[in-house]
Amino acid sequence: MMDLMCLTALLLGAAIGYYISTLRQARRIFVPSKPVAINAESSGNKKTKSKEPLEIEKLTDFRKKFKMVLVVRNDLKMGKGKIAAQCSHATLGLYQKLVQRAPKALNRWEYCAQPKVVVKIESEEEMLVLQARAKSLKLPTHITIDAGKTQIAPDSRTVMAILGPVDVVDDVTGGLKLM
Repeated sequence: MMDLMCLTALLLGAAIGYYISTLRQARRIFVPSKPVAINAESSGNKKTKSKEPLEIEKLTDFRKKFKMVLVVRNDLKMGKGKIAAQCSHATLGLYQKLVQRAPKALNRWEYCAQPKVVVKIESEEEMLVLQARAKSLKLPTHITIDAGKTQIAPDSRTVMAILGPVDVVDDVTGGLKLM
């Protein structure tokens, strides 16, 4: 009788262990080997995509905290839902770029709990100046371009995402007001 109980406990333990291991495998994230276009709004950029590693990859210091800042154009007068959608597009656009070209920086941001801050800016020109400043500091950026099917004109630059060490990102966006 004791042997039967030991055998039952052993089989039950093995079954539970197998079940837990399959749950862990099912929760792993699939990362495509090539970039995938998520939406028409962010795929409006006709530039050729480079596969070269981004400079931030060389500068990633695993002692520093990373964050993403989403810069929203306030002059477009987008509704709250539209802003949320455009911020999502910008986040995904930058994420796709980093998966391919700066995985260490992306991992650092993920390790820091993926902080995101949303700020506002008053014009497209100011956004482009900020992008140039970010690029001069070797920070990766992504600007979402809207298809113009709902609230705003086609090909409008709506949101820019910037990712990097908190102190460097703050050099670019620290003076902007929260959304």
